[in-house]
Amino acid sequence: MKILIVEDEAELAKSISEYLSGEDYLCENAGTFNEAMNKIETFDYDCILLDIMLPDGNGLKILEELKKQQKQDGVIIISAKNALDDKIEGLKLGADDYLTKPFHLSELMARVYSIIRRKQFSSSNVIKQNELQIDLLAKSVAVNNEPIFLTKKEFDLLIYFIGNKNKVISKSTLAEHLSGDFADMLDNHDFVYAHVKNLKKKLYDAGSEHYLKTVYGTGYRWEAIE
Repeated sequence: MKILIVEDEAELAKSISEYLSGEDYLCENAGTFNEAMNKIETFDYDCILLDIMLPDGNGLKILEELKKQQKQDGVIIISAKNALDDKIEGLKLGADDYLTKPFHLSELMARVYSIIRRKQFSSSNVIKQNELQIDLLAKSVAVNNEPIFLTKKEFDLLIYFIGNKNKVISKSTLAEHLSGDFADMLDNHDFVYAHVKNLKKKLYDAGSEHYLKTVYGTGYRWEAIE
């Protein structure tokens, strides 16, 4: 899962990034309004942590841009301002939640998880597709009630595919999801192929149906066969 932290307080941004990274989220940072705008125009995120007061602009303008582009990124406003008007305006513009500084990182993580779960998996902690069962909290996968062991990257890919079921996802999009900004620095996307191949093998060897399809010349698609 990929998170964008829009925060100009360097120490706070670092603390959030380290904490969420420790929970297996892929974090990127933007310390200014312009940097944040460039990122949201280029990439998609599962959740954006958005400070309203930025040195070169108002974070509410970022919300307006997300709405204009009809993007589905989850948004949590994090701000030292406790003004009711800001909260109401942010929620009207499409923010999913509002957290006032200072806050506990564990609470922030819980809210991030809640938003991603609500947006992608209808608020469920457990995803089931016939013989396949995924526990999002335990980060475990079972086929026909028998556990299988996935690496962090493989588990992240599986959740990403299921969260975008029946959509064709390109290798470049997968590379960006797995590596963030570093994807542009890679010569090729062979590592994506390797992770997908390993994920497929583990699922199929355990007895899963072939839900993950290769769309030749394009990418991959997870078929939600019920």
